[in-house]
Amino acid sequence: MTLAPAGTDHPDQSTARAVIHWSALLLLLVVAIVVSASVGRFSIPLADVLNIAARWLSGALAPETMEERILINVRVPRILLAAIVGAGLALCGAALQALFRNPLVSPRVLGVSSGAALGGALTLLVGGGATVLFAATFSSALFALVLVAVISRVAGRTILSIVLAGIVIDALFSAMISLTQYVADPETSLPAIVFWLMGSFSSASWRKVGEHGPVILLAIIILYRLRFRIAVLSMGDEEARSFGVNVGFSRWLVFSVISVIIGGSVAVAGVIGWVGLVIPHAARLLVGEGHRRFHGTAALLGASFMVVIDTLARAIISAELPLGILTAVIGAPVFIYLLCTRQARIGATQ
Repeated sequence: MTLAPAGTDHPDQSTARAVIHWSALLLLLVVAIVVSASVGRFSIPLADVLNIAARWLSGALAPETMEERILINVRVPRILLAAIVGAGLALCGAALQALFRNPLVSPRVLGVSSGAALGGALTLLVGGGATVLFAATFSSALFALVLVAVISRVAGRTILSIVLAGIVIDALFSAMISLTQYVADPETSLPAIVFWLMGSFSSASWRKVGEHGPVILLAIIILYRLRFRIAVLSMGDEEARSFGVNVGFSRWLVFSVISVIIGGSVAVAGVIGWVGLVIPHAARLLVGEGHRRFHGTAALLGASFMVVIDTLARAIISAELPLGILTAVIGAPVFIYLLCTRQARIGATQ
């Protein structure tokens, strides 16, 4: 019989823990989805939700009753988009925090969020459909990324120069968003821009799921598969080169995939903050910073979190609340708590 070294888990124990871990996260997501499908201004009993879903998935249902139409045509696509966007934003935050070795980094640091928001705001100002909106958010996010790349290259291509360049680009694009709001028609486009910038899934539909969902999901899969390269990059440029990694190409590949996710998410739901900052911290509490399950944990937690937030947004009051308000109200206190407990743990170990 072979004994495991002291201080290490037996392979069977490690596998069992992994199964329990992923099962718990998936169960949390399923519960959030089922409850979200039931809750709303038109309440649907949980038993009816499960019955309708089972018949619909088996192909034995053509939505006819009010409950069936609301569930299948309104809530299901909305829940799917919320889960996809939440997973994408959380995974982007986890990847950037690992890459920069800084738990306070979020997608906004690179100016990608503001870049995507500017493209969306301009589209709403001049008019354009869903495809144009997605193209505009993605293109402007990439444009912001290129500007960051150019500035950081001139400044020396260091991590610090990239962060500072991102801060500058974020401020620039935020000012241009304000200018867009200033020139917008206060009777038509301005309210639409303001509400969209605060985030909402109210316009979710099966068409949006089909147009944007696969693109965002593909980018999420690619970013997840890059997690080991991200881990190597987090060791530092010299260390990464010693492993044979092309540092410049790998870093901007990650940034480009993140811009796709952010651009698609902004096109679908507007600007939603805090998810990419808070959720990775929650994942660290569960598995630790450098654990192999860190990125997947962050993605599943982000999906569940966004589904819950969207449910609260349309259920708290009769008028739907913007998602940005709820994520800030919930995310800020949670982040303060995590920051204080983290500092307390650091102090206790010194």
